[in-house]
Amino acid sequence: MSDKAKAKQRIEELRTEIEAHNRLYYIDAKPDITDREYDQLLQSLEELERKFPEFESPTSPTQRVGGAPLENFESARHAVPMMSLSNTYSKEELVEFDHRIRKLIPEESFAYILEPKIDGVAISLRYENGELVRAVTRGDGTTGDDVTANIRTIHSIPLRLSDLMPPAVLEVRGEIYMDTAGFAKLNQQRQDAGQEPFANPRNACAGSLKQLDPREVAKRPLDAIFYATGKLDGISFETHEQMLQTLKGYGLRITPNYWLCQTIEEILDQLDVLENMRHEFPFEMDGGVIKVNERRLYEPLGYTAKSPRWAVAYKYEPEQAETTLRAISIQVGRTGVLTPVAELVPVLLAGSTVRRATLHNEDEIRRKDIKIGDKVIIEKAGEIIPAVVRVGTEKRTGEEVDFTMPTTCPVCGSDVEKREGEVALRCINLQCPAQVKNWIAHYASRGAMDINGLGEALVEQLVDSGLVKNPAELYSLKKVEVLGLERMGEKSADNLIKGIAESKQRPFDRVLFGLGIRHVGKGAATILANEFKTIDALMKADLQRLETIRDIGSIVGKSVVDYFQAPDALAVIAQLREAGVNFKQADTGGSDELEGLTFVLTGSLETMTREEGGDKIRTRGGKVSSSVSKNTSYLVAGENAGSKLEKAEELGVTVLNEEQFIALLGSDEKRKDQKAGQMGFGF
Repeated sequence: MSDKAKAKQRIEELRTEIEAHNRLYYIDAKPDITDREYDQLLQSLEELERKFPEFESPTSPTQRVGGAPLENFESARHAVPMMSLSNTYSKEELVEFDHRIRKLIPEESFAYILEPKIDGVAISLRYENGELVRAVTRGDGTTGDDVTANIRTIHSIPLRLSDLMPPAVLEVRGEIYMDTAGFAKLNQQRQDAGQEPFANPRNACAGSLKQLDPREVAKRPLDAIFYATGKLDGISFETHEQMLQTLKGYGLRITPNYWLCQTIEEILDQLDVLENMRHEFPFEMDGGVIKVNERRLYEPLGYTAKSPRWAVAYKYEPEQAETTLRAISIQVGRTGVLTPVAELVPVLLAGSTVRRATLHNEDEIRRKDIKIGDKVIIEKAGEIIPAVVRVGTEKRTGEEVDFTMPTTCPVCGSDVEKREGEVALRCINLQCPAQVKNWIAHYASRGAMDINGLGEALVEQLVDSGLVKNPAELYSLKKVEVLGLERMGEKSADNLIKGIAESKQRPFDRVLFGLGIRHVGKGAATILANEFKTIDALMKADLQRLETIRDIGSIVGKSVVDYFQAPDALAVIAQLREAGVNFKQADTGGSDELEGLTFVLTGSLETMTREEGGDKIRTRGGKVSSSVSKNTSYLVAGENAGSKLEKAEELGVTVLNEEQFIALLGSDEKRKDQKAGQMGFGF
C-alpha cells in the first residue's frame, strides 16, 4: 500500500474515531477518553490533512473551528415550510384541544407525546446520504438564512450521520440554544471586556448565528436539540417516538425527557412534573409541547393557516421577580417618539439577568403610579420582553421620586411636542440622530427599498461617522468611504454600493413607504402610488382630495399633507430625485380591473409570497383583507389553508387556487416548477 493510500486510510479511521468520541461526549454524556487524548487525536488528523490536502472534507471534525468570514448570508427556500405552533396557557384549552381531535377522528385510537418547549432559535438541517449539506434558519417559514458554516461549528451536531445506510434525504428540525452555564460565562467575559452583556440566552444564540465570522461562532457555547422532520426521501416513521429514537440513533441530540401518555389527563399531570423540572434543564424551557404520537393521523387532522391541528404548545405563566427601579431613561424612535425605559437593579428572572424594562409612555407610568426608587414586580412578557407589572407601594419609604417626561429630546436637545389625540411625546427635529438611524433602517428594509447588506449595525456606523444624515445621502456614498468603516471588506463594500444603486429602480409605492410618512403603511403607500402615479401629483393633493380615496381617510390624508409641507422632507425628496430614485408608478396595464373586489389570502403560495400576492391585487385596484367575511369577494387558498378556508366555504365565498388566482390577475405570471416534498414541520 502506498504512503498516500495509508494516509487516506488513517484519515478516515481518525475521523470515524473522533466522531464516535463526539457522540459519547455530547450525545450520550459518557466520555471514555480524557480531553487531552481527544486533542491528540484531533491534532493527528489536522497534521495529516495539512500534509495531504487532497483528502480534505467539509464533514471532517477539523472543520468545526470555523472557516473564513462570510460576506453575507444567502437566502434559502425550505423544501417543506416550517410552521409554528398554536399556544395556550390554559389546561382547560388543552382539554378542548383533545375534544377537537377526537371529534375529527372519532374512530381512531392514539397517544400523546409531551416534550419540553425549548426557548431557542429554530433551525432546519438537511442531510443527503448521511452528510450535512445545509442548515437554514426558520426565517418567514418559507425562506430563511443559510447558516451552514456557523452550524458546522457546533460539536453536538454530526457532520455525518451515524449510520452505514443513511436515507437519501433527511431534513431535521429543532432548536439551537445556548446553555445557561455557558451563557453566564459568556456574559461575564463580555462585561470584563467592557462590552454590553446579552439580555438572555435566546438573544445570545440568535446573535451568534448572525455572526458572519464562523470562527467567532465556534467560541460560543451553542448546542442543539431536534424534534421534527421536514423533507424525507428513503425513510418514514410510524410514530413521533420512533422518529425521536431514530434521530438519536443517527447521532442527533433529542430532548433529555419526554413522556408518552395515553390520555389528556395524563398530559395534564405530567405538565406539572415538567414545570417542577423547569430549572433542571441546561436550556431555557418555557412550557411543554403536546403532539399526537401516531404520524399517520397528521394528514387527516390537517392544518390551520399557521399551525398543525395535531400539536399545541402549553406555556407556563411567566416568572416574576422583585427589584428596585433606580432610574428612568428615554429612547427615541424612528418617528421621534420618546419612550421611557425602567433602569433596574439587576435581577435574575427566567434564567437571565434583567436590567431594563419598557414603561411604554408617560400615561402608563401615571396609571401604575411608578416612581423612581420604587420596589417593582417585573416579568418577561412572552419570556422575552421585561415589563413592570406592578409597584410595591406598601414598601415605599417616602424617598421615592416622581418622574416627569423631558421637555427636550435627550439625544439632540430639540423641543418635544404632544400632538392632539396622542399620548406620546415626539422630538420635532427630523435630523435627530436617533430618528435618522431608525428612518434609514426603515428605508433600507425588505418591505421598502430592500437594500442588501444595509443592516442596523452598518446604519449606526454611517450616521455616527457623519457619512449619512438621511436616506437620500446613501446614494452619494463612495466605496472608499464605506471601506473606512469597521468590519467592511472589499466585497462587502462593492455589494453595498451595488445594492444602493439597484434600489433606485424600486416601484414608486415602495419608495413612498420607505419615506416613513406617519400612518402610511405598505398598503396605504400602494393605494396612493396607484391613485396619483407620480410624487408630483401626490404632493399637490390637498386633504379634501385625499379623504375621497377609499381606505385613506382623514388621519392618513392629514399626515401626507403635513409631510409634504415640511421643508426638511421636501429637501430629502429633492435629493432623492437628483439621485435618480424612481418617483413614478409603472403602468400595470389595467390598474382598475379588480376595483371593488376584496381578497383574503391564506396558506402557502408556490410562485409568490402572500405579501407579493397582496401587492399584485392592490396594483390592480383591489383590496386585501386579513379576515373572511360576507363582504369578501375571493379567498385565495394556497397549501395548508385552514380556518379561513373553512369560513369561506361556510359563507359561500368564491375560493381560488393559485393557478386560478394568477389567471384572474390577467398577467403573464408564470408558475414555477416547485413541488413541495413530504409535509413536515419545525417548531
